[in-house]
This record gives sequence, structure tokens and C-alpha cells, in this order.
Amino acid sequence: MNLEKVRVIDNPVVALNLCTMRDKDTDSQGVRIATRKITRCLLYEAAKNLPLVEQDVTTPLTTFKAKTVDPNIELIISPILRAGLIFTDEAIDILPQATIRHIGMYRDEETLKPVWYYNKVPMDATNPEKFYIYITDPMLATGNSLLAAIDLYASKGIPVENIKCICIIAAPEGIKNIQKHYPDIEIITAAIDDHLNEKGYIVPGMGDAGDRIFNT
Repeated sequence: MNLEKVRVIDNPVVALNLCTMRDKDTDSQGVRIATRKITRCLLYEAAKNLPLVEQDVTTPLTTFKAKTVDPNIELIISPILRAGLIFTDEAIDILPQATIRHIGMYRDEETLKPVWYYNKVPMDATNPEKFYIYITDPMLATGNSLLAAIDLYASKGIPVENIKCICIIAAPEGIKNIQKHYPDIEIITAAIDDHLNEKGYIVPGMGDAGDRIFNT
């Protein structure tokens, strides 16, 4: 496992909310609130790779050149349904120019392989070097779903360095699986946990993220 390509956001605010969302006695509303606070921190970190340009801005006092995110890039937030949806509200709040492209997969509980059921990713990527992709999924367990999502964007010629994986909790097995196929991709997470159990759940983890977030 190459930790140089894994950015763990070690922040007291993140730690506080991570503790809250892990606790089995936290209700769904509490889990959602804590998760959103963490996702905001992770998205701020991810956005450090966005290219900047200068533009003229007039304040009440003067006109000067200010830096801003290049408006000519194609910024895509791609949540893996359903748990990845928790990132969406924070993403469009922080990055209003982003397009949301949902990816629908569920995990076969016997094979632990992803099963596609929805794909809202554009078929063409003109000028792929201008695309910046943030794939979001709270839990990086086996990594199979995330890997399928990366494949989808990489197959369009989008540079791997422009694709980031944003997860709240990651398992070593999942990180190794991603890095085996995409050694240069960056993973941004709030925690690397100990291991996967025999059912493919992260330990200590937080249980099923989708169930706990959406009270199902």
C-alpha cells in the first residue's frame, strides 16, 4: 500500500464527527449531520488540484486581478449510489460550477463484485485533459465499485491525475486493490481502518453506511 497517494485528513473537526458517525447509538439524523461535516472537509482538500486563473474584480475600492477556479474546466462530482449521495449537497454548495454525474452500483453480497444499475456519465469527453473528476463513496471496502467507476472515466481518456477518490473510511484491502490497477490515483479519506471481515465490511467501520445514513 503506497501511502504517498493516500491523503488522510487528520483534523480535530473530522475526528469529532467521525467518532459520532461510528457510534452505534447515533441516530440517522446524527449520522447524516456528522457525515456532511466530514465530506465538506474532504472536498476542500480535494479541490486543491483545481487550476486557477486570474480575472479582473472590482471591489468598492478598486479593480484588481484575483485568482479563481478556471471556468473552462469540466468539474464532475460522481457519487456512487446510494451512500455516495451524502456528498452531493455539500459538493454543489462548495463547487457550484460542478456537474453531478450519478453512478448506480450495488454489491453482490456473495461475490462482493459491483453490479451496475445506473450510469449518468456522459459518453464523450472532449478535451479530456480539462476534466476533473471526484468520485465519492463513504466507504472504500473491497474497492471493486470504486475501481469500476474509475475505469469508466479513465476509458474516456481523462488523465488519472485528474481523478480523485473521496471516501470517509477506507480499508487497507480496498486501497491496495485500487493501487494495483491505478498506482498514481489519489485517495482522500478521513480514516484508514484495520481490515475487512468475512462479509466485506470494514472493521471497526460504521456498519452499512447507506442504511445508517438513510435509516433503512
